[in-house]
Amino acid sequence: MTIDIFKERGIALEKQEFDWRDLVRVPYSKLDDDAFTRVRVILMNGIESEALRFSHACARMNKPLQLQLARVRRVEQHQQTLVNWLHPPDQNVLETTIGFEQVAIEVTASVAIHEPDPYLKQVYQFGMLEDFDHLYRYAALMDRLEGKDANALTQCYTDIRAGRPTVVEHRAPEDDLREPYDRAKAEPISKLNALTIMAGEHQTHDYYMTVGPTFSDPIARQLYAEIASIEEQHVTQYESIIDPYETWLEKWLLHEAAEVYNYFSCYSQESNARVRDIWERFLQYELGHLHYVMNLFQTVEKRDPAEILPQTLPEPIKYASHRSYVRKVLNQEVDLRANGTQIVPLKEDSAASVAYRERMNAAGSPSQTVAAGYQWAPGGELTTRNGAAKVNEVQP
Repeated sequence: MTIDIFKERGIALEKQEFDWRDLVRVPYSKLDDDAFTRVRVILMNGIESEALRFSHACARMNKPLQLQLARVRRVEQHQQTLVNWLHPPDQNVLETTIGFEQVAIEVTASVAIHEPDPYLKQVYQFGMLEDFDHLYRYAALMDRLEGKDANALTQCYTDIRAGRPTVVEHRAPEDDLREPYDRAKAEPISKLNALTIMAGEHQTHDYYMTVGPTFSDPIARQLYAEIASIEEQHVTQYESIIDPYETWLEKWLLHEAAEVYNYFSCYSQESNARVRDIWERFLQYELGHLHYVMNLFQTVEKRDPAEILPQTLPEPIKYASHRSYVRKVLNQEVDLRANGTQIVPLKEDSAASVAYRERMNAAGSPSQTVAAGYQWAPGGELTTRNGAAKVNEVQP
């Protein structure tokens, strides 16, 4: 199933309306709904957050576009509110964090599998193994603070085990930049993939920076600070793969296309009927935004949007377990490092990153401390007969 984005015009911008009651819907259930409903809600909040971030940046540098940007942005801010308020009130900060890392693993895995550019595929796999380790560290924190099993939230879709250890993920800035795709040669799916993952990672960074200081446990506060630093590195990595020479309107057009693509992916796989209705409604809204920007693109740049956009949407992001794929990548690539813009074997690790890492870890690493003696077990360590299980993680 796909849609022709040139023929499907969606709902016109002037007909997209909300009221306060409309913005606050009945939330999903954190345990009864499928885990991928939470994954989709988290990702789409990130997609809308990126839409607002881009819109404001564009407005500050493009006076002639400010009114058009403000009109679309008002609707998208309300869309983000409605989506973000789908989180249930009984889902605490740490439980939502587990959801964030499941997003980073499963969505990035799907993107990597379908990415046609081998260099970009390598970049996604490199970042995925780091987020995979973050899930493990936060699961250890949940066990430590609440005695809960993170698997109750991930619902057996995603492994909880060590990835590339967070302690070795810290890099010098020059080793977080990657080569951008060529806007004239890249496949449309490569551009949509890059915007999707960048949006998700940026949201994750901002969330950890907001909630980290709310914990009283000192290890929890340090762990959020450490992983927020890695998420900033990920934002740097993923924004650098986007061609910086795209025009502002070209970027706006791609942002709207990415929103259409992501709502379509959510709508086509959502199991909660109430939430699916929201994805369908916002898919129609985003088609309206896309055609609004298509007209601007034609008027201002005198270019055909078909130069940029595919006739039909690519295959949707797959909201399913990618356990086998992640395990394969983990086994083959856990020891890879970054040196400049290249992903390299361990022996070619960057001297600048090694020095930076030694300095940052000089007084220890909270990601190591929180997982010391921890190994995931069904129900959490409190249920194991002999107490703490043996450590079975990849050592730095």
